[in-house]
Amino acid sequence: MSAASTIAPAHHALPTRSARRSVEPDLVERQVERQAPSRGVDSQCMQALARANQVRLARAALKRDIGAGRRGVIDTVVDCPWEVESMTLSELLRSQRRWGRARARKLLTSIGLSEGKRLGTLTERQVGILVRALQAKSVSQAVTA
Repeated sequence: MSAASTIAPAHHALPTRSARRSVEPDLVERQVERQAPSRGVDSQCMQALARANQVRLARAALKRDIGAGRRGVIDTVVDCPWEVESMTLSELLRSQRRWGRARARKLLTSIGLSEGKRLGTLTERQVGILVRALQAKSVSQAVTA
């Protein structure tokens, strides 16, 4: 076979571009109309954003209080208020003065807890272990100071 015989005959040509374009905008417009959000979804989204903002502001205030020494980390771990339930252990520990990632990681690995563990998911046993480790750390810091 020659190369000329493998080419399709001209009478089976594809539709022209202008024919395709006239169909596409109509289909796209119908899809956009179907995807328009309803008011229930919009208000639910706004409620979620408001809740996230509320949690963010409450956490910032809590971190400021812990950093200034007005509130203790041990009390926060034991009480576990609503604003810290989804906060990681590392984030809470680092809100203390002079506590960075290395110190928080060292303490948490010594007691077998992950840095990414959320405060609200701790068992009573894990809370007890964490509180005892934090108390021992605060006692050792008071002795060396």
